[in-house]
Amino acid sequence: MFQALRKPEVLITTLAAAGILMVTMGTRQSLGLFIEPLTTSTGLAITTISLALAIGQFTWGAIQPVAGALSDRYGPQAILVVALLVLAFGVGITPFMSSGFGLMVSLGLFLAIGSGAGSFSVLIGAAAQRLPVEARAEASGVINAGGSFGQFVFAPLMQKCIQVFGWMGAMWTMMLITLAALPLIARLMGKEKFVPAPKTKDGGVWQAVKVAMQDPSYLLLHLGFFTCGFHIAFLVTHLPGEVNLCGLPPTVASWSLAIIGLSNIFGSLYAGYCVSRYRSKYVLAAMYASRALLVIWYLMMPRTEWTFYIFAIGLGFTWLATVPPTAAIVSKLFGVRYLATLFGLTVFTHQLGGFLGAYLGGWSITRFGDFTWMWYADIALALLAAVANLPIREQKVVRPVVAVA
Repeated sequence: MFQALRKPEVLITTLAAAGILMVTMGTRQSLGLFIEPLTTSTGLAITTISLALAIGQFTWGAIQPVAGALSDRYGPQAILVVALLVLAFGVGITPFMSSGFGLMVSLGLFLAIGSGAGSFSVLIGAAAQRLPVEARAEASGVINAGGSFGQFVFAPLMQKCIQVFGWMGAMWTMMLITLAALPLIARLMGKEKFVPAPKTKDGGVWQAVKVAMQDPSYLLLHLGFFTCGFHIAFLVTHLPGEVNLCGLPPTVASWSLAIIGLSNIFGSLYAGYCVSRYRSKYVLAAMYASRALLVIWYLMMPRTEWTFYIFAIGLGFTWLATVPPTAAIVSKLFGVRYLATLFGLTVFTHQLGGFLGAYLGGWSITRFGDFTWMWYADIALALLAAVANLPIREQKVVRPVVAVA
């Protein structure tokens, strides 16, 4: 396992991308912990704050194909530098925002643009163009695990910072951590300078997008990823609220988010391993079906802290582990030349689901007093995603033949 990553230059490139994703994902996946302090400090309704975070979900997805296209055309270095600076700026100005509009600007725009431009599409695309073919699947799993490790580290760290320094101090701590990640960009780029590919008869990025959007398999992939976004955004935004409804302390929420991140480290690594051996569409179908079963199990169980922790372990294993197989299918269908752009478009669809998951969660708690209908919607969409992935056109994985002496 992970034989292809043993070369030093391959490992450095992979770990650098994973480190950047750790920071950008850890930052945005910890925002649910700030809802209650923001409500208390600003007096804003939870629906208003949920709307700001929902706009952030949409913006995070919308910037991915744009950042991916710019990265494909000009190289990822400048994109990633600007991304981390914008992310740090968005985090840093949030404590000065006391209105819903202000939070929409800081969290919904700047923080989301920065974390989105420094996320999956650019990082996986940049790594794929610098790694040998045999290392890409496993590398995508390791890079994805970096994002999960960020959630594992940031959730309890930010909860502790909120308790010690207040939510404003916690925000400024995240800003400093983001700026500290800038040197990793040079490690990702390595000694080889990115050379933009000349215009060829392939028609460029817009032709690639046009061809992809006419492919039924690509559209089905979008449908599944939409569900993934709905599921993740709802939980990362409103899991602290669900814990509070159950009368449990806030630490249960922060540790649940951390456990999700820790579990997804293993899930992402295993997903990368599976992608190199099995058809990615079957890997995705199994992941989505397991989520539906897990939510059904949760609804049947008593609401104790151990129920949440076990739920978090199960959720975490597939949390963002959908990324490696999704990116693998895109690269199989269309190659890696415009991978950052085409995968970025699937992430945009992911965040359309994320917008609804974050906002409707806030609407549900305001309208009904709990999240029951959101859980039912989550089950239905997960089952739909599992079925939608099965007809995707994908070649069988050809395993290397090992000679026997």
